[in-house]
Amino acid sequence: MFDPVEKLKEYIRHPSVSADPAFKDGMVGAQKFVSGLLTEIGFKVEVVPTALHPVIVAKRMGDPKFPHAIIYGHYDVQPPDPLDKWNTKPFEPTIIGERIYGRGTADNKGPLMVHIAAVARLLEKNPRLPLNLTFVIEGEEEIGSKNFKTFLTQHKDKLDGDFIYMSDNGILTPDQMIITVGLRGMLALEVEFTGPQSDLHSGMHGGVLMNPLQALAEFAASLHTPDGRVNIPGFYDQVVEPEAWERGELKRVGLEEKAYAEFLGIKDFHTPPGYNPFEAIRFLPTLEFNGFSGGYQGAGTKTVIPSKASCKITCRLVPNQTPENVKDGVVNALKARCPKGVTMTVTMQHAATPYVVIPPDRSNTPRDQSPALAACFRAVDQAATEVFGKPPIYLREGGSVGLLADLKEVLGLDAVMMGLFLPEDNLHAPNESFHLGVMKRGIETSEKVLAKLAGM
Repeated sequence: MFDPVEKLKEYIRHPSVSADPAFKDGMVGAQKFVSGLLTEIGFKVEVVPTALHPVIVAKRMGDPKFPHAIIYGHYDVQPPDPLDKWNTKPFEPTIIGERIYGRGTADNKGPLMVHIAAVARLLEKNPRLPLNLTFVIEGEEEIGSKNFKTFLTQHKDKLDGDFIYMSDNGILTPDQMIITVGLRGMLALEVEFTGPQSDLHSGMHGGVLMNPLQALAEFAASLHTPDGRVNIPGFYDQVVEPEAWERGELKRVGLEEKAYAEFLGIKDFHTPPGYNPFEAIRFLPTLEFNGFSGGYQGAGTKTVIPSKASCKITCRLVPNQTPENVKDGVVNALKARCPKGVTMTVTMQHAATPYVVIPPDRSNTPRDQSPALAACFRAVDQAATEVFGKPPIYLREGGSVGLLADLKEVLGLDAVMMGLFLPEDNLHAPNESFHLGVMKRGIETSEKVLAKLAGM
């Protein structure tokens, strides 16, 4: 009997951190574990090399007339740092109450295991299931899916499915299924200021030159208006307002600002005028500072003027913004804000295009949509209603999954995204966990979804 919790424990024990070469063995171990698991349940597995970490392609094919679902996941995880903030060992799965703790439990090893378990149980009941299935599981999602688009382009013939089915997205409470219908894009960059040729004694040389840290502070402060808007000309020109049905779905959730503020540990929100915080994180673009560096960072005082100071910036993008139509405006505005007395270097990092898919029967705006995609949406809607006791809610999320735009561009396929992780699951943070009750319901829902598709 396939025990998904025990399998998940084995999976988590492989420290598959794609960002750090020191975890190479963990990446290999996780890839082999998933490949072996899919082989055990009857899939033909191919491990496709890329320039860095390979992609697992596992197939179970029958009659070409059967519906063909492509199930996406990733086997890499975020670094576990800071280790001293964990209450358990990050790569030793620990069950406490209704949660299993460990790096990757919620992102994405637990949700991927939900779909593997659902398929395993369905095939055990019906080995001749009239449904074609392909798992595509990559190892670079946490570093921007650097080689995934190249993989898609080179192996397009292996991926001739009808739609993408995946769970790399969240829900808000354990008893309400959320279907994600949009994610923001991203433009990431780093800005470095250089002043003197070396660090200087602040007593002997302070007051006669622009300190790169001061330049950084003045520059950073210029990038937002007091009311929270991004202070870059034309930044909002491409933004498309949400449709009425989207605002209506968000209201159905019944979120409370006070509870959200308490969860974040803040007293006040800082959202642009006309948007509440729940709308802002889904429908508006941002410019956020993710890190500042420069000068002495140790204990006590070191009276130094640093030679360099830098910051890391990410812009979250919404339809119809793209990294291509936003980049020049952002970079030009940054360079124009460079204070006198320092030089600026802007280094571009990874980027992602926003993604939105309209579920059937929701929008008055005509959209081209395949019958198979509509069938999957309706199957998820019916299955989630049966398992959770109420219809799912369709929401955009604030995060970014750039590969969705790549899947759409290269394969012409849209995605049905069934949420499975919770805000309390601490994705990318210490004490990451996955709710075992959600896992159980997720397996039941996914099994019903695939059974309904096979019945069609």
